[in-house]
Amino acid sequence: MKALVIGGTGPTGPFIVRGLLDRGYRVSVLNRGMHDTPEIPPAVERIRGDPHFRETLSEALGGRTFDLAVATYGRLRYVAELLRGHAGRVVTVGGSPGMRGSRQPERLFPSGLRTPMPEDAPRVESAEEFHFGYLARISEDAVLAAHEAGDYVVTHLRYPIIYGPRQLRPAEWQIIARVRDGRRHVVVPDSGLTLITRGYSENMAQAVLLAVDHPETAGGRIYNCGDVHQLTLAQWIEVIARELGSELELISVPGPLAYPARDILINRRISHHQLFDMHAIRADLGYRDHVSPLDALRSTVRWYLEHPPEETGEMKANRAAHYRTEDEMLAIVREATSRLEAVEHVDPDYRHPYAHPRRPGEEKDHHGR
Repeated sequence: MKALVIGGTGPTGPFIVRGLLDRGYRVSVLNRGMHDTPEIPPAVERIRGDPHFRETLSEALGGRTFDLAVATYGRLRYVAELLRGHAGRVVTVGGSPGMRGSRQPERLFPSGLRTPMPEDAPRVESAEEFHFGYLARISEDAVLAAHEAGDYVVTHLRYPIIYGPRQLRPAEWQIIARVRDGRRHVVVPDSGLTLITRGYSENMAQAVLLAVDHPETAGGRIYNCGDVHQLTLAQWIEVIARELGSELELISVPGPLAYPARDILINRRISHHQLFDMHAIRADLGYRDHVSPLDALRSTVRWYLEHPPEETGEMKANRAAHYRTEDEMLAIVREATSRLEAVEHVDPDYRHPYAHPRRPGEEKDHHGR
């Protein structure tokens, strides 16, 4: 059996390639050839081609055919079109931008995505609404249209935020760098209670391989992907800091004002949840976290300590500016907290409303209920 992996060198790619090799496939990877990795065995064929453009992808594919294609990279709408005649089974990977409200929660009522968000939640309807999200939506449509036309059997997976080794701009590094710089606090939006679905690279590769293993069940389906165990932003920071032998005080400010946290939240300017409903892939394909997310996050921290990402002068300058903002915000929050604590208030003990008589026949209990 022959398998083609489009991409292959990103965080999940090597796990997918090795999983296919373990299943007996002869694997080729197709990408631009800019980021090869020793994690992919030398025996795996490298095909050089850019999957962002019809002409370059068509030239790279030539007249070759594969039993399976896994597309994790490139412009998916073109990949979906050009794989016709080249593969009988296809697994494609996208993300959440095509879902209405993923970047513009005010377009939904009530404001914000459903929690958790199912696969059939509303999607972006036009380029005017959200151009990038609309491209993601029509890419999903192109994939499913090819399946309906009988061009190939397809499963589409919506990846969450991926964490683990080899990320180009790992969000975890923003916390690691703070601790290494001797910081003792960090700004978070709304107490850090936001839930954003994340997935460890090895776990998400496992989701892809489950789709490969179950074509009868997964064919023609879209599945949300992510770790089953999810952490709030505050918990995520706590785990990273603890792995570094430190603790960070969380400076809670209103979401729109949490400027220094935008790097941590992948440039999100809001603190709405983006939590995927994972029921379908768990029920249909038996997905489970192959690696515990707590162990995965600790391992990720250790990997970046040994392989720190390259930082430009601009990145370092931005982080220094964030520190100045955080210090000023900390002073404001502490002053505001002190003033709020001084406000006169009533804090009665809670009693549930159900009666619990102490003796038979009592109409009311000792609390008058």
